[in-house]
Amino acid sequence: MATEPVAVVTGAYRGLGLETCRQLAARGYCVVLTARREAEGQTAAGKLAAEGLDLRFFPLHVTEESSVLGLRDYLSKEFGRIDVLVNNAGIFPDPPPGTPGSSIFDADLTDLRSAFETNTLSALRLCQSLIPLMQGQGRVVNVSSGMGQLSDMNGFAPAYRLSKTAMNAVTRIFADELKDTGIKINSVCPGWVRTEMGGSNATRSIEEGAEGIVWAATLPDDGPSGGFFRDGQPIPW
Repeated sequence: MATEPVAVVTGAYRGLGLETCRQLAARGYCVVLTARREAEGQTAAGKLAAEGLDLRFFPLHVTEESSVLGLRDYLSKEFGRIDVLVNNAGIFPDPPPGTPGSSIFDADLTDLRSAFETNTLSALRLCQSLIPLMQGQGRVVNVSSGMGQLSDMNGFAPAYRLSKTAMNAVTRIFADELKDTGIKINSVCPGWVRTEMGGSNATRSIEEGAEGIVWAATLPDDGPSGGFFRDGQPIPW
C-alpha cells in the first residue's frame, strides 16, 4: 500500500492529462496514468518514471463499464484508497465551423451520443466507481471547457458544447450529495491550450492549462466545491 497520496488521471498519455500527471507526481503523489491506447500509455508512464516520478499505468476504456470496474478493483487491491480523481478523457467529434454537420441544425446525433458517452457519462461512471475509494476525503476534477458555459454559449460544435454543459451538471449534483463529507468536486476550464485538440493556434501552453487542474486537485480542506474555475478563479456557468 502506498503511503503517499494517490491520484488517478484519465486520458493521460499526452497533452493536458500527461502534464497533469507530471505536475501531481512532482508534488509527491503516486499517480496512476490511465489511457485507452495501452502502448502509448505505457511509454508515457515510463518517460515520467525515468524522471524519478512515481507513476503507474493502467489501461482504461472510459466508455466501457467493465474497464472502469477493473480500474476500481486494481486501485482497491493496490492502494486501498485514492485521494484524487481527474476526469480528463474527452473527445471533440464536431466538424469545423462552416463545414457540413457543424451547425446544430444538421448535427449528426451519432456524434452527440458519442460525445455524451465519453465526455459526460464516463465521468459520471468514474465518480460512481472511484469516489467511494476516497473514504470521505478527496478531490475530484472534471476537466470541462468554456464552450460549455451557458452564460457565453455560441453556435456550432453542439456535441462538444452540450456534453461539457452536462458534465458541469454532473459536478454540481455530486457536490451537493457530497457536501457533508471531506470530498471536493469541481469543474475546471484549462483555457484554449496547444494540445492536439486545441490546435497550434491556441493561446496557452500545456503547462499553463494543467496548472488550473492541479490547483483543483490539491485544494486545502477549506477550499471550494461545486464550482467552475479557470486558473483558480471562479467563472460563470
